[in-house]
Amino acid sequence: MTALASRGQLRASFIRWALFTVPLVLLLGFLSGQFGGDARSAWFQSLDKPAIFPPPMWFGIVWSILYVMMGLALAIVCAAWGARGRTTAIVAFAAQLLVNLAWSPVFFGLHDIRAAMIVIGVLDVLVIVTIVLFWRVRRSAALLLLPYLAWILFATALNWQFLELNPDGGTDVENGAQQRYEF
Repeated sequence: MTALASRGQLRASFIRWALFTVPLVLLLGFLSGQFGGDARSAWFQSLDKPAIFPPPMWFGIVWSILYVMMGLALAIVCAAWGARGRTTAIVAFAAQLLVNLAWSPVFFGLHDIRAAMIVIGVLDVLVIVTIVLFWRVRRSAALLLLPYLAWILFATALNWQFLELNPDGGTDVENGAQQRYEF
């Protein structure tokens, strides 16, 4: 016997990890969306929307698919026992996920388009780093993150256009005040 684990044992390890990571990533994404603010808020409705802004229903659909793919990618790396760089890749994934989860509360909760632009810029970099690190552990895991990278780059362009179209940060419709942020 030249292998440390059989194919069946490796597959079982991946399945166990996936049963943990996929629901966890989905749950965290859902909670961030629920508690981070609301796209139906009066503030968001008052914003000028970019021409490339898709129908709102697509965000829930796309994010659900992406969170499943992210959870599967993480499961692949977690199941790669003994792989060089595995721990670093997992830490990078956790860091980018935390930044990902911070975007909705900053944009929708705090109504801070500029700060959300900074958050998503940091996210772009962290996702690229995570993909590189995943590639070194398991290429299939890195490939699963490519649609996520494409979507957040699109989201970055959307965030930028929201900022360009709403330089004053939008109107706080609930009390009639206007919010302004300057750095």
